[in-house]
Amino acid sequence: MNEEYVWVIDDDRSIRWVLEKAFKQAQMQVTCFESADEALDMVRSNAIPPDAIISDIRMPGSDGLALLKQLKQHQSDTPVLIMTAFSDLDSTVSAIEGGAYEYIPKPFDVDDVIAKTRRACKSHREKFQSTQAKSNTSSDGASSTSSASNNALAAPALLGDSSAMQEVFKAIGRLSRSKTTVLVNGESGTGKELIARALHKHSPRSQQPFVALNMAAIPHDLMESELFGHERGAFTGAQAMRVGRFEQADGGTLFLDEIGDMPSQLQTRLLRVLSSGEFFRVGGHTPIQVDVRIVAATHQNLQLLVEENLFREDLYHRLNVIRIEAPPLRDRQEDIPQLMEHFLHQAALELNENTKTMSPSFRRHIAALTWPGNVRELQNTAHWLTVMTNEQELSIKHLPKESIAAAIDEQEKWESNFKLWAMRLLASGESDLLGKAIPTMERILIESALNQTDNKKQEAAKLLGWGRNTLTRKIKELGLNPKA
Repeated sequence: MNEEYVWVIDDDRSIRWVLEKAFKQAQMQVTCFESADEALDMVRSNAIPPDAIISDIRMPGSDGLALLKQLKQHQSDTPVLIMTAFSDLDSTVSAIEGGAYEYIPKPFDVDDVIAKTRRACKSHREKFQSTQAKSNTSSDGASSTSSASNNALAAPALLGDSSAMQEVFKAIGRLSRSKTTVLVNGESGTGKELIARALHKHSPRSQQPFVALNMAAIPHDLMESELFGHERGAFTGAQAMRVGRFEQADGGTLFLDEIGDMPSQLQTRLLRVLSSGEFFRVGGHTPIQVDVRIVAATHQNLQLLVEENLFREDLYHRLNVIRIEAPPLRDRQEDIPQLMEHFLHQAALELNENTKTMSPSFRRHIAALTWPGNVRELQNTAHWLTVMTNEQELSIKHLPKESIAAAIDEQEKWESNFKLWAMRLLASGESDLLGKAIPTMERILIESALNQTDNKKQEAAKLLGWGRNTLTRKIKELGLNPKA
């Protein structure tokens, strides 16, 4: 039987109906279950196993994570795609740590779910065929012991339902059991340290120290001592032995922010430590061995610094094992109201004030701003609003003048350029301006919405204020070719 066979588990009847219809149209066999317990009963009855399972995470009875755990106990290697409307970091990491093949936030794009399910089915069949070819008469008795780390380490929250943040959450989940060095790239204020703390929190090192050091905030002549410590009398003013950040982070994680500002001499020492785990304190003669995971971050283009001989190429490759991109706020605008709500609540707690609420127009307006200072600017604005606004409900007039001016400037710039374009065409004798402008505007808006939603048509249509069918028709009319 060549047809892929999938199970859909969701207590929401409408979700089951939509997915069942979509999978059948895609020539895939499908069985639906109202609960994880029903599906587990089928597993225990030794029914024909599916090639993939698509399950909600929060349901009455056993939830999606319990399903993953039970499947492991039954030695099932069927890939499970977890769906949820609660797409926060902890849920994502728990699902991936629990063995989920993929994590799908709701609302989902049906085509995207089908594509991911096909990949899961293909992976499962290839794995099964490989195992069959190797096993012959012997059986593999190795058992996997995986327990999701449920530690109590407090760390600042990473928030966001946007596709850009979901990619960050997935990366953190996939790295949760790894010692791999990670490089976090992103503009200032995008939350690079929050990503580093989340990597630490969801790692086996979570009960050990997390030590952060901003290379841009330390004078160059003190960096070596700051990182590696010094012995008494190593230099003028060194009246006592000092333990450096590497020793402080032993067993845990060392976060090196703005790594691009590290001087070349120190880059050589750091490379040696990364290679051997060994270093000397300044003025010391006894080697010190440490076990430290490095997470580095920068807003700079390290590859460009390498080309300009400002950063060691070998160190760059040593740091750039896994890269996580911290998205700027302008690329995750749907997250802005949620983040503002969080920061307003945070500021109210700090200042012992009532939490401000946001009017619908305020929500729409802040989501349209570019926020060049990113999340940090948004957080500072929330604090300013809590202190400076007497009214309980926030409206656009309450924003700092510079935020309003920036928005007006952006709007005026766009309108001015558009007006200039129209005047030039009229001056050159052109006509049918609407016939030229509207398709161009629609193309730009469609491409922007598809880019924003990672080519998920259902989500893109919602952003444009259209139905999915309208978007599909417009894509054909304009001859656009979005990625699958």
